[in-house]
Amino acid sequence: MLTTRFVDGAPNWIDVGTSDIDGATSFYGALFGWRFESAGPDAGGYGFFQLDGKTVAGGMQTTPGQGPPSWTVYFRTSDAQATAKAAEQTHGRVLLAPMDVMGKGTMAVLADQAGAPFGLWQPGRTKGVDLANEPGSLCWVELYTPDVAAAAAFYNATLGLETSAAPFPGGTYTCVNPAGAGEEAMFGGIVSPADDPTEAESGAYWLPYFEATDVDVVVARAEELGGRVRMPATDVEGVGRIARLADPSGARFAVIRSAAQDT
Repeated sequence: MLTTRFVDGAPNWIDVGTSDIDGATSFYGALFGWRFESAGPDAGGYGFFQLDGKTVAGGMQTTPGQGPPSWTVYFRTSDAQATAKAAEQTHGRVLLAPMDVMGKGTMAVLADQAGAPFGLWQPGRTKGVDLANEPGSLCWVELYTPDVAAAAAFYNATLGLETSAAPFPGGTYTCVNPAGAGEEAMFGGIVSPADDPTEAESGAYWLPYFEATDVDVVVARAEELGGRVRMPATDVEGVGRIARLADPSGARFAVIRSAAQDT
């Protein structure tokens, strides 16, 4: 389970880079009740999405040269420089070298062996998001990649992540957890796009899931606000009710009412 008791290898931050930060503020505000607060005049337009005064994500305006609008998942590391070096040695790339962020921590953006971007956050004064696994906050992440085994090897070597197989309708699902943390600390999965028609042409990327009280309401509201439904609300036995969406600028994300909410 994803929590704010962060350990190395677990997601501890998430942000959206978008061509329309004002539009994103309106969209996610209406969808999840988030409010956008600027990080200050020295932050280059970066700000924080907050829910009931707790930070759940970050966001900023980006240019076409910085890539298409997208969500980036950041993983905790106690040494961003060493982790970036490990990624390069395992056929990954450093897209943004580790840099200090006003004493709040050290960030970097990397790409894995298949080209999927992801971030690193080495905590300083900011440990990570304030809320996780609650309605309106990050609760799961999923990597879509053409070679599940190669991805598992990459993230094990880079972040120490461990994988395990779980029964899933139609086959097995590759779950991910931090080193030595066990199944209770699972925070995500690795999936081949070939096994999922929705993602067949998506390329390699990390998809964030946000917890929702009512997935169908969120899906309907997203459409009203100009978002796109990539996969309609679907029940997955033992998992919950999920849907995959894109915001009006094209940034992809998913929502889920976890089965645990019904127990």
